[in-house]
Amino acid sequence: MELNPASANVMDYSAENAATRAHIWETPALLNYWRSLQRNKWIVAAIVVASIAAALVLTLLATPLYSATTRLEISRQQENVTNVEGLQKEETGQSLEFYQTQYALLKSNSLVERVARSLNLANDEAFLEAYNIEDTVEAGAGRQSDSTNRLKTITGILSANVSIEPVRGSSLVDVTFLSPDPAVSAKVANAWAEQFIAASLDRRFASTREARDFLERQLAQLREKLEQSERDLVNYASDKRIIELSTTEGAKGDTRTERTLAAADLEAFNEELASATAARIAAESAMRTSGGVSSATLTSPTINGLRQQRASLQSDYAKMLQQFEPAYPAAKAVKSQVDALDASIAREESRVRGASDTGYREAVMRESVLRGKVEGLKSELIGERRDSIQYAIFQREVDTNRQLYDSLLQRYKEIGVAGVGSNNIAIVDRAMAPDGPSSPVLPLNLLLGLLAGLALSAGLLVVLEYLDQRLKDPQEVDRLLGIPLLGSVPLMRDLEILVAIEDRKSEASESYFSIKTNLSFLTEHGVPRSFVLTSTAPNEGKTVSSYALATTLAKSGKRIVLIDADLRNPSMRKVLGMPASREGLANYLAGDNDIGELVHPTNIEGMSFIDTGPMPPNPAELLGGARMKQLVVQLQERFDHVVIDGPPILGIADAPLLSVSSEGVILTVESNRHKLRGIQSAIDRLRAARANILGAIVTKLDERDAAYGYGYGYGYGYGKEGVAASSTS
Repeated sequence: MELNPASANVMDYSAENAATRAHIWETPALLNYWRSLQRNKWIVAAIVVASIAAALVLTLLATPLYSATTRLEISRQQENVTNVEGLQKEETGQSLEFYQTQYALLKSNSLVERVARSLNLANDEAFLEAYNIEDTVEAGAGRQSDSTNRLKTITGILSANVSIEPVRGSSLVDVTFLSPDPAVSAKVANAWAEQFIAASLDRRFASTREARDFLERQLAQLREKLEQSERDLVNYASDKRIIELSTTEGAKGDTRTERTLAAADLEAFNEELASATAARIAAESAMRTSGGVSSATLTSPTINGLRQQRASLQSDYAKMLQQFEPAYPAAKAVKSQVDALDASIAREESRVRGASDTGYREAVMRESVLRGKVEGLKSELIGERRDSIQYAIFQREVDTNRQLYDSLLQRYKEIGVAGVGSNNIAIVDRAMAPDGPSSPVLPLNLLLGLLAGLALSAGLLVVLEYLDQRLKDPQEVDRLLGIPLLGSVPLMRDLEILVAIEDRKSEASESYFSIKTNLSFLTEHGVPRSFVLTSTAPNEGKTVSSYALATTLAKSGKRIVLIDADLRNPSMRKVLGMPASREGLANYLAGDNDIGELVHPTNIEGMSFIDTGPMPPNPAELLGGARMKQLVVQLQERFDHVVIDGPPILGIADAPLLSVSSEGVILTVESNRHKLRGIQSAIDRLRAARANILGAIVTKLDERDAAYGYGYGYGYGYGKEGVAASSTS
């Protein structure tokens, strides 16, 4: 028998069309999980109920816990009582890391140990009883080890039950402690805050103490360095004979030399030289004469007084000469007085001239001596200026060391009072013993149990969905198996579906009518003239589907012959309600050519039936022989369509051998039964036998596994131009 070329190429899908169909019919993931939930709803319900019950039991068995909260205020800056800057800059408290550091310190191991030791929890009976800690310590060598282990146990309990919760948008922090004893909770919470404040103060004073020790060492070193630099300065000044008379201190603390001894001497001698020069000039001026008269005599008061007396006597003498003769005694007496005055004036002038000469010589000598001294001091001062360069270097070193020493000394004095300030951590609200337990909270735990159950159920559904490789949704046939979906049939009992097929208004009847319609688009001549229905394994609904398709075609006015080709396990006669026939397919395949005796009429108009006949010992050889093809060709001459109910594929070779005897093969797949690997293996076997796979029918479809309804909601049609899709409802 030659197959129709159009039907032979019906399965030649292009990659583009396959990708398009996969995109169109891909089921949303959430919908898959919803259907998985519907299938496993009782398991999910059991998990949720078990989780809630476990939460209830754990809540009732749990020890009541009491929480007490102490509220702290942690300021960024502390208010200093003194106007002395602390060791750290103020900017450090403004950083975002400040409060994170404080929160970490509140959870530090050192603070936990301080709290444990301050409350002596190792010997606190209430605390030990609350946490069921053995309150006895064995005496002897292991006593210290036991105490250490107990302290570790207690610190572990404290760390595990304390919570630090900042109040958003403020500098407040809540320290909450949880314990089985309300009094213990309040006591530990308050001690936690107190020890945190004490630890902060200890760190501050410890840092001050360390700074003082450091500054003391630095001061000792700087003191030695300052003393050495001062000794170097004094020794150099002594060697160079630099004697400072006055110094000043600059704005930056540097020492400036205003006057030295050499400069002071030069200044003094220079002033004396100027005075000596003036005296010499005055003496020289006094020695000069005007008209033979020395200027010294002209300025001498004694001489001027004698001259005035002589002038007066000379005037008297001249008057007397007008009356008397020169020999007149009175005239002679006056004359003798005048002569005596002239002698006195002459002697005085001689003395004054001698004194002027002596003064001039002394002035000249003094000026010369002073000038030589000044010149010598100038040379000495110039040398001192050259030496002052190195002297200034020594002086600057002294000034630098002194400034460093003074600064450190001042800082050393300041840090002694730097810690005198109000603490930046304060307790706002102290913890009070709570009136009732804070946990366990039954509603909350039940809610958590519910959420845990839902989470476990969701995880289980995800795992089941991931591990479940069964075909559940007909939409996935084309995408996962690579063959077209002809339709799907709802889940019904065998008798129910046989009755439903007779009712054209039933879902089963409409499903097979839709499948028949889709078959009419597979070839150019409509429904294939002959086709085989097979399945992956037995009991997947291939026999019922064969009967239903044959019945549907017969009701449309076609002449149909239905062949039961499952020679190993025939069942079609039971569906038709007919007795076993002695003559059947096996007889013809074995060499009997009388087809008329093989075909039996049925209760359905237009449909005939060929039974399997006697069960042969070698079904595969019979079905794979040439006579099976001849039978199909001969039946196609007498009937419009040949419908063959074939055997299942996996495990036997009958179906692949039978598939090449007809125009195509229809694979029936039971929903939610076989894994995709098994179905794909069956398809591979058909393709290996060069069978033309017309499509798949999904049987026994649970409405919970379908996204949009049953098979009659889907449809594929194939025309002359290639592949086309259609749907009917």
